[in-house]
Amino acid sequence: MRSELKTRIIQVCDKKIKAKGIGVGLSFYAFFANKNDDPELLMEAAEWWIKTHQLDHFEKAVKIKALVEELN
Repeated sequence: MRSELKTRIIQVCDKKIKAKGIGVGLSFYAFFANKNDDPELLMEAAEWWIKTHQLDHFEKAVKIKALVEELN
């Protein structure tokens, strides 16, 4: 996973957790704007989420953040 995507995921997870608490869930779409301005990065996130980790559509932000931090 590209460092740009790792950073974006961690930042979004931190923001969502701070705003809504540790129980907040999100999908991989949360890391992108409502327009498809970087399809390769979106597909990289989707593959990591769906194929690599077989995650549900919505997962806890704390879980996603921990998975990404393990990559470092």
